[in-house]
Amino acid sequence: MALRVDSDESTNIDSYSSKFGTPESLEEVRKLTDVGAMTRLLHECIAYQRGLDLELDTILSHRTDLDKQLSSLQKSAQVLDIVKADAEHLCASVSSTSLLADQVSAKVRQLDLAQSRVNDTLLRIDAIVDRSHCLDGVRKALDSEDYESAASFVQTFLQLDAKYKDSAASDQREQLLSSKKQLEGIVRRKLGEAVDQRDHSTVLRFIRLYPPLALEEEGLQVYVAYLKKVIAMRSRIEYEQLVEMMSDHRGNSQNEVNFVSCLTNLFKDIVLAIEENDETLRSLCGEDGIVYAICELQEECDSRGSTIIKNDLLSVGVEGPDPREIEVYLEEILSLTQLGEDYTGYMISKIRGLSSVDPELGPRATKAFRSGNFSKVVQDITGYYVILEGYFMVENVRKAIKIDELAFDSLTTSMVDDVFYVLQSCCRRSISTSNINSVIAVLSNAVSLLGGEYNEALQQKIREPNLGAKLFTGGVAVQKTGTEIATALNNMDVSGEYALKLRHEIEEQCAEVFPAPADRERVKSCLSELNEMNNGFKKALNIGLEQLVATVTPRIRPVLDTVATISYELSESEYADNEVNDPWVQRLLHAVETNVAWLQPLMTANNYDSLVHLVIDFVVKRLEVIMMQKRFSQLGGLQLDRDVRALVSYFSNMTQRTVRDKFSRLTQMATILNLEKVSEILDFWGENSGPMTWRLTPAEVRRVLSLRVDFKSEAIAALKL
Repeated sequence: MALRVDSDESTNIDSYSSKFGTPESLEEVRKLTDVGAMTRLLHECIAYQRGLDLELDTILSHRTDLDKQLSSLQKSAQVLDIVKADAEHLCASVSSTSLLADQVSAKVRQLDLAQSRVNDTLLRIDAIVDRSHCLDGVRKALDSEDYESAASFVQTFLQLDAKYKDSAASDQREQLLSSKKQLEGIVRRKLGEAVDQRDHSTVLRFIRLYPPLALEEEGLQVYVAYLKKVIAMRSRIEYEQLVEMMSDHRGNSQNEVNFVSCLTNLFKDIVLAIEENDETLRSLCGEDGIVYAICELQEECDSRGSTIIKNDLLSVGVEGPDPREIEVYLEEILSLTQLGEDYTGYMISKIRGLSSVDPELGPRATKAFRSGNFSKVVQDITGYYVILEGYFMVENVRKAIKIDELAFDSLTTSMVDDVFYVLQSCCRRSISTSNINSVIAVLSNAVSLLGGEYNEALQQKIREPNLGAKLFTGGVAVQKTGTEIATALNNMDVSGEYALKLRHEIEEQCAEVFPAPADRERVKSCLSELNEMNNGFKKALNIGLEQLVATVTPRIRPVLDTVATISYELSESEYADNEVNDPWVQRLLHAVETNVAWLQPLMTANNYDSLVHLVIDFVVKRLEVIMMQKRFSQLGGLQLDRDVRALVSYFSNMTQRTVRDKFSRLTQMATILNLEKVSEILDFWGENSGPMTWRLTPAEVRRVLSLRVDFKSEAIAALKL
């Protein structure tokens, strides 16, 4: 039992089955009847008692430390008493000082109030003196016509009067207002005389007197009206001179009548009026004064600028202007519209750059520029430009077609370069208008001309009846006819190339001028027709080349037909003889040289290459048919391989394009006919073909194998291809 009690000494109190020391535990003990339960509870009670003893010993072990701390607290209590006494003394001292400070502060406030009243009284006395001084100064300044000093005195009096409202000064006020009214009358009269005489320095002198007299708005209106009058007078004089020149040169060249210069001078006058008078306008009404001046001067631009542009249009004429002078008018129209755009853009940026403008005034002024009469006239002239540009384009393209001729040392006729130069110039001009609708209209006209009249002119020579039959007369090539045919084909080839170049150039320029995606899509959609035009030129070119080949090939066919009589069942002596005396290849190459090669200096590189390839197609197709009808020995296969190599070598030197793929079927036939035995074909077929791509079908391979006189049909049939 003792062992069990010792083992339970460290048991936590909460783990006991009964809560010792409570009435409930006592009641529980009384109810026990089982000896085992009693024994167990006794052990728990003993363990509980021992736990209590341990806790008591632990608590008692801390007594020494607690006694020391308590002793320390008693000593601290004495110090706290001293601190408390000092704090109470300090509080009494601060309260006394605060009371004294409040008393001093009250006296200071009384003194400050008295001082401010004294200062105010002194200022009022000074104001009374200054008023009298201003009155005397105004009278003397008016008598001596020193209007600047008079205005300064008036301004000072009005400032004093506004600051110090004093009923006692009503007499002085009435006298000053009377002098002010007299001064205003003099200033208005003098300013009016200066405006009539266009004496700018005097105008500036008197306009500067309006702010001191509190007449800023009136001064702004008068000064802007003066600027407007000066600009209108200059513009009217220059415009009347132009009109007079128009009447003097009616029917003659209009180059001397420079409307662009007239409009430029108008814009320059307006801009300089704003820039050079910036300080004066700001002194009158701040930045609002600048906006007001811009809007007022814009009215002169709307009036005179619109008249200049309209008269420039009238100078072109209504009925059929001379196409030779149209380009001059077009450039002038573009210059006028560009000037208008630059001027409008500058003025709008000027307004937006002002930071202290009335929030409603700025947008209203900007809108006035975009919706004014001048802006509407510029839009009208842009529409007129499209009509004039279309007329210029049509007339010059027709003229280029009409005077078409073969230029010296050129592979094409003059029409090709002339037409595309005209179209390029017109498209560039339309892009410089920065108007997407104008660009689309001009592009549409250009595409229409290319697909219509120009395309018809290109194909007219190719469609000439029996032109190919005239290429050879008496068995000899006719240089003149060859040149005509080659030039017609060259025109087609170069036109397609120029169409693509024109499309690329326009697309690049439009990308810079029109950043909006919608505008770019419109241009791209319109330019896609140039791609279709290029395809149309290529199609017509191919038809023309096929017609030319159909004229040339009948002169080559007789040589090819002789190949059918050549035997390829060769012995060693025959093979050796063929190496010295070529049986047919050289005669074929001579026929090609005679009938085709002479056209090379007359044709573009692309056309000549296409012609050579069409001739190759004809030769190869005919040779394949002939060779499939022959019988071969192994040496005959070697002979065929040598013949094909000679053809490939010759035609490779004739054209810049590769020709080996054209002869690939013949080359593969020669390879098959060179085999030692039938089964060797499997070393080159299927997975063993390596880089070779077979152009012959399995059936054709068996047929070629059957051409060998020494290959058995059973072995050929047994092949698994």
